[in-house]
Amino acid sequence: MSFQSEIVNWYLKHKRALPWRDTKDAYIIWLSEVILQQTRVEQGLPYFNRFLQHYPTVLDFAAASETQILKLWQGLGYYSRGRNMLFTAKQVQDLHNGKFPTKYDELIKLKGVGEYTAAAIASFSANESKAVLDGNVFRVLSRYFGIDEPINSSGGKKQFLELAQALITDQEAAIYNQAIMEFGALQCKPKSPNCSVCPVQSGCEASKNNLVSMLPVKLNKLKKRTRYFNYLICQSDENILVKKRSAGDIWQELYDFPLVETLENYQEDQQNFSEQLGNIFGKDCNVTALSQQKHLLTHQTIYVQFFGLDNYIINFNQDAEIKWVTLREFDELPQPKVITNFMNTHFNYLEKP
Repeated sequence: MSFQSEIVNWYLKHKRALPWRDTKDAYIIWLSEVILQQTRVEQGLPYFNRFLQHYPTVLDFAAASETQILKLWQGLGYYSRGRNMLFTAKQVQDLHNGKFPTKYDELIKLKGVGEYTAAAIASFSANESKAVLDGNVFRVLSRYFGIDEPINSSGGKKQFLELAQALITDQEAAIYNQAIMEFGALQCKPKSPNCSVCPVQSGCEASKNNLVSMLPVKLNKLKKRTRYFNYLICQSDENILVKKRSAGDIWQELYDFPLVETLENYQEDQQNFSEQLGNIFGKDCNVTALSQQKHLLTHQTIYVQFFGLDNYIINFNQDAEIKWVTLREFDELPQPKVITNFMNTHFNYLEKP
């Protein structure tokens, strides 16, 4: 049998039962695809269910506020994608009369919908012959055909797209695209795939030449930026002081605490830390170290230290969006994951008047 037939036959036997596979509704497929770009299926499924429960149609989604969307998105990272989803829903409402498009050429014009997402929606909802290329597909094609061109180079992307599009010709696009993606996720896994039970092993160039662990090839990523965040916890009775993050940095529009950022660990950059702290909260404020975390983002490593404050005065510039909220109100606001983790761990401390 052909490579495509083997992949499809494997899929029909081994595919997972996932809710977005039981529909041709482009809105539901879009919802699942954007969420699954952020995380694995097991972690993304609860997010998908919550979004669909709150917003069963694209018009329901379009009517939501940004704060509501970001709160449901909380924990997935790349919060700009959550904002883009809201913008996209409004686009569908305004430009497509509330009917989510199914054609690739229309989908690709929507904000936040790239080539992969447009191909996935078009093929799954309308069986349009557009090949998908995600990490799983890159891996399967690279190994089977023995391609060592970097998958994140311009030449590599062009080569893989041409190959993927040639393979989907004369196939049932909706089934084949899902099949090769599932094959990469479950069978041709990144590490230690079980090649002995692989249905296409006999034709796999990587298996023949002992290159499975070396493919696909990826260009080196940019060096991560290291940052030091020192969060300052102020509490008055049952209220806590929070700050809305501004645009131009990570976690924009999310809520965290007043922050002093230092160039090194606060103990190694004590003078800078003390000066900033004094300028914001007064020179006589007292600090108590509470906990620390290491938070990993795609392009940044952030060392986070939390401090409890007392005997302070508040002296923020007028541009800073800070306010007092109750713990319950704060729980309803969108927060970076590192803040949610702290709140869950130190809730008893914060409850004390």
